[in-house]
Amino acid sequence: MRKTIAAAALAASLSLTAAQAQTANPAVESHLVAAKAAAGLEWDNMLGVCLPDADASNPGGIARASPTTPPRAEWYARPQKVFDNLYWVGTKIHSSWVLKTSQGLIVIDTLYAYAVEPEIVDGLKALGLDPKTIKYVIVSHGHGDHDQGARLLQDRYGAHVIMGAPDWDVVAAQPNMPGGGPPKRDMTATDGQKLTLGDTTVTIYTTPGHTLGTLSLVFPVKEHGRPLTVAYSGGTAFNFRHEPGRFDTYIASQRKMQKVAAEANATVLLSNHSLFDSAYDRTRLAGLPRSADEPHPLEVGADATRRYFKVLEECAIAVRTKEFGG
Repeated sequence: MRKTIAAAALAASLSLTAAQAQTANPAVESHLVAAKAAAGLEWDNMLGVCLPDADASNPGGIARASPTTPPRAEWYARPQKVFDNLYWVGTKIHSSWVLKTSQGLIVIDTLYAYAVEPEIVDGLKALGLDPKTIKYVIVSHGHGDHDQGARLLQDRYGAHVIMGAPDWDVVAAQPNMPGGGPPKRDMTATDGQKLTLGDTTVTIYTTPGHTLGTLSLVFPVKEHGRPLTVAYSGGTAFNFRHEPGRFDTYIASQRKMQKVAAEANATVLLSNHSLFDSAYDRTRLAGLPRSADEPHPLEVGADATRRYFKVLEECAIAVRTKEFGG
């Protein structure tokens, strides 16, 4: 699995090098170089975000589901216990995380509709957790690969669904969303909101850009009783209408999360796409035996956690500069 991560990183790095070679604008190249420096060894696989062919063809930024469910072998993944109180119930491509508290479960992102039952519901049961104890569902943003499973968890278990205000409006306009339609409008997140369930508090930050309602998070986990802090990136790619103001909003959100992560001393970085944080591979490595001096595969350190958001900042500036000038 370590070889898989290394191969993906090499491919992304080579792609970025090719993009630099095609860039005649020194200002653009300087930001590509800065992104590569920020990526280091931990986030090389993110550098594909910097490529100048980012998708501007989807003005609403809505992730569209395939009209048919993909073959199970292409996406299904076994659930994993990652930390003492955190579980991964995602697919090979998309992540869903479950935070266990003393008074129930908090689910973060809910996958496509076809995956919510086998991955989240059945995954929780396989891990010895009861899906009936799901109290809250936090949807990082209103794209189908993260929000389609929310309605099932809301209807079946009575879970409260939390989303950013602009994205509540987006999903409400999709009455035929797979999975029984959009979740019923429930809790609207505010910047800096504290969501407390039992012994655990999740802090929610509004980070518009990827969508206008994107939410990022900070929350505690434990590794054999040792407390750690997670920074959760709520949105990544540039699949939104490309205009200077939208990029400026995105860039400001990445700078905001660099500051938030640093102030929280977050040493674990998670996202909702395995492509970006290598969750599919790293969660499996977390289940393997480690020596006493070997860090948890997801415990990358405070500097690397902050640098994740720096990569996104620099990539966004590079694409904005290329398309619209400095």
